[in-house]
Amino acid sequence: MVCPHVPPIATLPVPFWTDARYQPRVQLTFATYNIHKAVGTDGRRDPERIVSVLREIDADVIALQEVDRRIGQRASVIDRALLDDTPWIAADVARRPRSLGWHGNAILVRRGLEVVEAEPLHLPMLEPRGAARADIMVDGRRVRVIGMHLDLSGLRRRDQIRAILRHIGVCKPDCPTVLMGDFNQWGLKSGAMREFGETWHVLDTPRSFPSRQPIACLDRIVTSVDWTCIEQGVHHSATAARASDHLPVLARLNMH
Repeated sequence: MVCPHVPPIATLPVPFWTDARYQPRVQLTFATYNIHKAVGTDGRRDPERIVSVLREIDADVIALQEVDRRIGQRASVIDRALLDDTPWIAADVARRPRSLGWHGNAILVRRGLEVVEAEPLHLPMLEPRGAARADIMVDGRRVRVIGMHLDLSGLRRRDQIRAILRHIGVCKPDCPTVLMGDFNQWGLKSGAMREFGETWHVLDTPRSFPSRQPIACLDRIVTSVDWTCIEQGVHHSATAARASDHLPVLARLNMH
């Protein structure tokens, strides 16, 4: 018996196992999390509690903000040895030996995914802000991830998003891209978010700040047109509500 929804194999132009229509899509879970230098709402600095939250969300790629101290040697509040026993490695974006990120921005990638390129991004700023880029290989396809922590000033945020989009415009090769981080922007399509225009998808993620009773959608995930969002949300466990003043924001995406 022939299934009425699938043409007989003899009529297919290529074997069905090589036809893209029959290939499983690449699916990844992305998360962004401002860890507030591991200082929780109880005033305690507890990096292990942050790692516990990371284990709860169990995302494939995680953009962290405020992961390094802002003075002295800019040492990471999460010791690299603490990551050794986790499912993730840190993309090499740090430019100081004791840092994990660039201006506090780090990108964690699940072990088994290859990081083929990583670099810090310099942004126009009034205060120490920045972004970081990591290109990873997933099932033979290149994926670009940029994590960021944007300025409190609306005008400066606009300049920073423009700088990031210019950087993407000159990056080669073109590939599916996900931007995420603490945008410090309340409106979904207002202010600096207008810079994304119609060529980017700004996900309508839930409120994530402050962590105990969130009222603001400061943490954002933005995708190129190469992705379909399957699921999005905020992780509001008891531990996450105490670990930082932000909650992690997640999105499960299918790559076309």
